Order: sequence, then structure tokens, then C-alpha cells
Amino acid sequence: MASISINSAAELLRPPQDGMPYVRANRAGEFTTEAGDLAISDGLLTSFEADAGAAVQIDASDCAVLPGFVDCHTHLPFAGWRADEYNLKVTGASYEQIAQAGGGIKSSAISLEAASDDEVIAQAEALAAEMLEHGTTTFETKSGYGMSVDGELRALGLAARLGESVVQRIASTALLAHALPSGYDVDGWMAEVALMAAQVADEKSASALDIYVESVAFDNEQLRKMGELAKQHGFDLRAHVEQFNANRSVPVALEVGARSVDHLACLHPDDLEPLAQSECAAVLLPGAEFLGEEDVAPGRALADAGAITVIATDANPGTSPIVSMPLIIGLAVRRYGWTALEALVAATLNPAWLLRCSDTTGSLELGKRADVVVLDGPVANIAYRFGHNPVAVVISDGEVVHVRADWEDRVSGER
Repeated sequence: MASISINSAAELLRPPQDGMPYVRANRAGEFTTEAGDLAISDGLLTSFEADAGAAVQIDASDCAVLPGFVDCHTHLPFAGWRADEYNLKVTGASYEQIAQAGGGIKSSAISLEAASDDEVIAQAEALAAEMLEHGTTTFETKSGYGMSVDGELRALGLAARLGESVVQRIASTALLAHALPSGYDVDGWMAEVALMAAQVADEKSASALDIYVESVAFDNEQLRKMGELAKQHGFDLRAHVEQFNANRSVPVALEVGARSVDHLACLHPDDLEPLAQSECAAVLLPGAEFLGEEDVAPGRALADAGAITVIATDANPGTSPIVSMPLIIGLAVRRYGWTALEALVAATLNPAWLLRCSDTTGSLELGKRADVVVLDGPVANIAYRFGHNPVAVVISDGEVVHVRADWEDRVSGER
């Protein structure tokens, strides 16, 4: 493993102090972006001084150096795409109408069942490679398109296989209550979910349980049951809530100890302050909001109230076929009225905390794993140059894993 020296960065993103597991959004402005250097050895961040003897030298002058992005809400691995549904959406069909007509989650379940394991993995590997080129060094996977006991367990197995083949670190979530499979009523499927949760816990094939609470999916009663299963088997609980309707799911999620509530486009005003004061991450998904013309989550209000704010791609074939975290950062800045620093905290340290890896990644601190991104300009350009990929160099676990073609002359030495 080659030693690396990143030299003369114009901006080096640093937290207010070392050892913070997360940073509430109202403290994001305390992050600093001063000029500096960064040395890496044996896969770890070792010094904020240049190392002239390092095997790899990177010229970061006029550029920013950040921790690698952490994408904590994706639906990889999946099979195929649903571009036909997007055409329906932009001409006026609602998500509920598409789902009731056999599209949505059930359409992806059919595609997953029809695809071979190798086909699913090949698509997921290609998407992971694209994510890497956009600076994502850690990401989450989900089941949820299996729509049967065998299908869900297969999806978790495919996620584990993906984790063995990609550069990034992954965390696996068992989204066992995504949509109601054919042939089941809600109680019957939740009985199957209880059995699967026990098996997943025994096999350690996921670290979190997840549920989708919506008019086309499950309700708050099942959310409470999922919370009980998570507690029983030692899982974190995550929940897709308040995407299309204000179902008042956040109080239930907080009651049962959820680690995150995701979407929140229709968050009830009375639930904002309790969420902001809790140790439950508010995961906002601006890609899905934008492409689905959903309501806009109250990102500014959550930040001002001191929530543990997080952003993610929601990468999936239906509502957010996006894998670029810089694009998501740009959407968050524009649509939530956030600063670049607020968006960066929500894309690095806070999602790392959510995935229980902020002790080793998510911020530039000595002794942490060397997951580092070098941009081609300052931090402010990520959102300002919307749609441009600013990531020039990616370092994952101490290895240079991506250098953009036009940056080859800035990276010298053997790698």
C-alpha cells in the first residue's frame, strides 16, 4: 500500500473538533476549509503536513480536499430501469396511480426475479463504479425488490456479493416491508417478515431493518411492529416516511428508537422539533423530490432546529435513478437553501454516523481510514457548477482508485 501526499490544497475540510460522531446542522458552519496538506500511510490519515518521501504525490493547488462521500440510502442491487414510468410522471400520472397499475416497486420485483444473479451484479458493479467516479467511498444497499421470502433473502445475498467485488465499503439494510406481495394480507406478510428478520440476524446479512410507510405500502402499526423486531434482533431501524402524505409516522419512529427517518417531504410541522432534538437522522432525498415533483422537505427548518441532517441519492430504478452525490449536494443547496458546508456535513460525517462507521470515516481526522476526495476546484463550485462532476481524484482505504483523465499530470509516482 503506497504512501500518499496531497499537497497545497486551497481548502481542506475539517470538523469543529476531532472525535465528533455527528454534527447537528446548526453547527455545520463551524467546519473549516483552510489551506493545507494531507499525508496518508498504511491506509490511514497520518499527518496534516506534506510528505516529500511519499510514493504518490498529488498536486491539489487551487482545489478542495474532502472526506469521501457516504451515500446512506440506495436501493442497489436492482435489475433494469423504469424509464417508461418517468414518461408517465412528467405527463401527470402520480406515483400511487403508477403503483396501482402494476408499476413501481412491483415492476422492479418482476425485473429482479427475471434477471440472473450475474446480470444483477454486473449492473450494480457498473453503478458502483460510476458512484466511485463521483466520490462515493461508502454506500448502503437495500433489499426490498424481492417481494417474496426467497426473493428478499436472495437480494441480501446479492448485496453481500456486491460488497465483495466493489472498491467501496458497503452497509446492508433489509427492507423487508417495501410493498405488499401478491397473495398476502398485511398481517400475513408481517408474520413472514418476523421469520426473515430472525434469519437475517442469525446470518448477519444486514445491520438494519427498513419499512416503507405510505398509502401504497404499510402503515404506522406495521412501523411499530418493525421497531419491535429491530429491538428484538439487535438491528438499527430505518423507515421511509412522509414521502407523499403526512402520515404522522415520525412520532412512532421516534418512539420505537429509529436511527433514521427518510424522505420527509410531507413532514408534519408538529413533528419537526421533536425530530430535530432527537438522535434520529433526518435523511432527505432531493433527487426523488425533484424527479417526482414531490413536495420539498423542510431542509432549512430542520437545519435551523439542529437536526442530524443527511442527504443521499435514493439510487433506484423508479423515483431517483441518480448515483452522483455532487448532484444531490447541488440539489440540496438550491432547494433547501443550505450552505455548501451544511450539504457537505450531510453527505459525509452524518451519514457515516447513521451507518455506524463515523469512528473510521466521514471526516478528515488523523487515524481515520483514508477515504478522500480531491475536487477540481473550491467547495463552493460543487453546487454552483450544477451537473458538473467536480471529483478529480478518489482515494479509498488508502489506495488511489480513480484519477480523472485530465488530472493525470497532477498525480505522480507509482500507484
